[in-house]
Amino acid sequence: MAADPFDVAVVGGGPAGLSAALSLARARRRVIVFDAGDPRNGVAAHMHGVLGHDGLPPTRLLERGRVEVEQYGGVVVEGRVESARARGGGIEVDGPSGAVTARRLIVATGLRDRLPDIAGLREQWGRGVVVCPYCDGWERRHHTIGVIAAGPQGVDQAHQLRQWSERIVYFPNDVGEPGADAVRTLEARGIRIERGPVRAVRSSDGRVEAVELDDRSVAVETIFTATTLHPRDRLLRDLGARTLDDAAGSWVVVDPDGRTSVEHVWAVGNVIDRRSNVSVSLGAGSLIAGAVNADLTAADIALG
Repeated sequence: MAADPFDVAVVGGGPAGLSAALSLARARRRVIVFDAGDPRNGVAAHMHGVLGHDGLPPTRLLERGRVEVEQYGGVVVEGRVESARARGGGIEVDGPSGAVTARRLIVATGLRDRLPDIAGLREQWGRGVVVCPYCDGWERRHHTIGVIAAGPQGVDQAHQLRQWSERIVYFPNDVGEPGADAVRTLEARGIRIERGPVRAVRSSDGRVEAVELDDRSVAVETIFTATTLHPRDRLLRDLGARTLDDAAGSWVVVDPDGRTSVEHVWAVGNVIDRRSNVSVSLGAGSLIAGAVNADLTAADIALG
């Protein structure tokens, strides 16, 4: 690897990071991408709602992205970045093969989902157990869908899924009995309520069969639930990035161009935005790349 610093180091090889790297490489910037190889949607067989790529395996999209970045001179390195620091007007990152210096850093490390602690649920994650109706609702439109509440938003999730299937079963689980108004609206739309603690998800031949309660089994074919989101932002926090707490947790703050409070450091994708699906991440990566390139151009002008 060359001794001269890269223009941009991108930590994270998902849709946001690769999209940013592609735009920057095409702008003739020297770019290196560090890819830990564990994308959030890696458990899914297919992704949907991504224009031009509907039904494509998400891992295939990333394979194509890496090739595209490399064909414009970008460097893609497999491995995790554990730490970074300010160095000589730029950022030094500790890659899998040693320290690498770059003028600017983009962090696109994503987030991880913590599932409800229910036996048999994790084994079906990304297949029979899902969270996003826009990603998976169409394929389940003829299924009996179980909605296991993970918070007060479970009622809203059940109502939303009603437009995909006429057979929705709502499990309040340990969230508690829905209020009288919620019960009335659920029942009015034909959404069945199955009360009691959820003990397990039963599967057979790789398919969800039932939700097990204390005293009975309820047949379902798909389960929707909600996860607790944990941004993979330790690198940003260790650099001193400003954070903001809200009802969904603590998140690193960025401006509209993805700039963090740390000089020369940007962030993009799920690491700072829980709403960033694949399509949003692709667009955001391109947008942030333009902002980073403009910043580099201003620095080049100042150097003369």
